[in-house]
Amino acid sequence: MKYKRIFLIVLDSFGIGNAPDAEKFGDLGSNTLKSISKSKKFNIPNLTKLGVSNIDGVELTDSNSPVGKFGALQELSAGKDTTIGHFEIAGIISEKPMPTYPDGFPKEIIDEFEKQTGCGTLCNKTYSGTQVIADYGEEHIKTGKLIVYTSADSVFQIAAHTDIVPLEKLYDYCKIARNILQGDHAVGRVIARPFNGEYPFTRTADRHDFSVEPPEDTMLDKLKANNFDVISVGKIADIFANRGITEKYFTHSNNEGMSKTFELIDKGFNGLVFTNLVDFDMKYGHRRDVDGYANAITEFDNWLNDFIPKMKNDDLLIITADHGCDPAYKGTDHTREQVPLLMYSKNIEPENLGTIKGYNYISKVILNNFDLR
Repeated sequence: MKYKRIFLIVLDSFGIGNAPDAEKFGDLGSNTLKSISKSKKFNIPNLTKLGVSNIDGVELTDSNSPVGKFGALQELSAGKDTTIGHFEIAGIISEKPMPTYPDGFPKEIIDEFEKQTGCGTLCNKTYSGTQVIADYGEEHIKTGKLIVYTSADSVFQIAAHTDIVPLEKLYDYCKIARNILQGDHAVGRVIARPFNGEYPFTRTADRHDFSVEPPEDTMLDKLKANNFDVISVGKIADIFANRGITEKYFTHSNNEGMSKTFELIDKGFNGLVFTNLVDFDMKYGHRRDVDGYANAITEFDNWLNDFIPKMKNDDLLIITADHGCDPAYKGTDHTREQVPLLMYSKNIEPENLGTIKGYNYISKVILNNFDLR
């Protein structure tokens, strides 16, 4: 059957363990789903019904009669970050990892950034996003210097207090950094990290990502070029540098993302709604908050109670993830894991798809549905 509307929802960092190359990435034994399943706040009857517990290798009680197609996706790209994961979902395999800077950015990058912005910088180290503003926030306020830091991911992050650097100005500084960070230094994302208040300070919800452009056409570009709707919810437009998007809605939380996706089920579009729910990763995975993560997935499962009954006969729901971020694992970084693939429509034939190599399986399903390649 061909579907008129597809809802693709990425549960950012919802890994299910068992990546065959996890040891190569220092993540042997990581398993986001298994870790959060031990929390008392974990309750996912709808995801279980869709088949998540029946996926090969998942250590949860199986559903006796799953109603969807289900399987595990193995990442082929050389990375475990948001950009690479989403690019692969959209059809691009990244054979070369994006650059990371565990010892900070080279002097020539920082010098050029300071020259073009007219601002000094602080930190230039790998740092926790909440700790860096606690440690450098007061000096930033006194001097006006920008807090520049990175992580294990391919990111250049700029933190600034909103009373010192207005939001739009911070975004301008990020655009400058994005233009500088090209070629061998083309990090996956430049991220604006505004904060406010008094010590130890609070990050605001106005984060904004400036991604490297996809190196070739993605599923989104192909859909748009053939006059299909491509509606972005959350940070999808940011991740794809606004390419292949016909309509976009920025959100600040899972709740906003779910609410907007729910609204769109009443919209008469023909094509794709592509949603990213970032709180799993940003608020709970990186902060190693098992109960918070478990509660967030329970809230999403509850949301499915209302969303699924409103689906039309020619709607398809696809639920997946872009990497892992096991909140019970060492450190604070993403984890190399397989991710779930759950597909549901009102007339779908339940099927165990097994383990599939490549997140790009999703782009093949979507493009094939719309008779594209």
